[in-house]
Amino acid sequence: MNPTIAMITFRAMLGRRRALLLFALPLLLVVLAVALRVTGVADLEISSLVLQRFAIATLLPLVALVAGTGVIGPEIDDGQIMYVLTKPIPRHVVVLTKLAVAIALIAVFAVLPTFVAGLLLAGTTAQLALAFGIGMLAGGIAYGAVFVALAVVSRNAVVIGLLYALVWEALLGNFAPGAKSASVQQWALSVADTFTSASYVRSTVDLPVAVVLLVLVTAAGTLLAVLRLRSLTVAGAD
Repeated sequence: MNPTIAMITFRAMLGRRRALLLFALPLLLVVLAVALRVTGVADLEISSLVLQRFAIATLLPLVALVAGTGVIGPEIDDGQIMYVLTKPIPRHVVVLTKLAVAIALIAVFAVLPTFVAGLLLAGTTAQLALAFGIGMLAGGIAYGAVFVALAVVSRNAVVIGLLYALVWEALLGNFAPGAKSASVQQWALSVADTFTSASYVRSTVDLPVAVVLLVLVTAAGTLLAVLRLRSLTVAGAD
């Protein structure tokens, strides 16, 4: 990991307009949790439903999309990546640094708010907050790798990623039996299911399968990003 690249990336990410989504989406989740707690309807079933449908199914992929594509996509689009490519920095270090920044942003703007919302909704009951926090982190790492790779491969990464998140993950991943097994959302839910005794949290994918698939997707996305970045020349990035 390169500290200089990481610092520049953090500064650039938090200074763009798209960063507003990083603040707005988790704030909405916390506000919803507070509202449900105040009105007294936040039982274990409702809490589980909110964390599944809002946190894992909506907040996580959208925050990961903003973070994953934002850490490197704009630099490639406007040619600023040329500055990095002229430095004696291995391409895999660039990718791993960008991915680390993306994961850090996902942890701050998706994992932490989900944990807080879980505590507001259910307290420590059934370890629901901790379980979803761990599940969100596991899924966030995989999403981050996928969206970083997508940003390196395509200039339309945001559009493609949004279609993937909304159509495959949110729609087919929830209702099509075959698609559920190939959904990062379901793999993350499987991890969360392992750490909570709440019967309302259920995944269609067994934990060993989910863990293997999360690792494979993360590794594949990272490798693809490295290989694609290596194929870019300074002239090609201009």
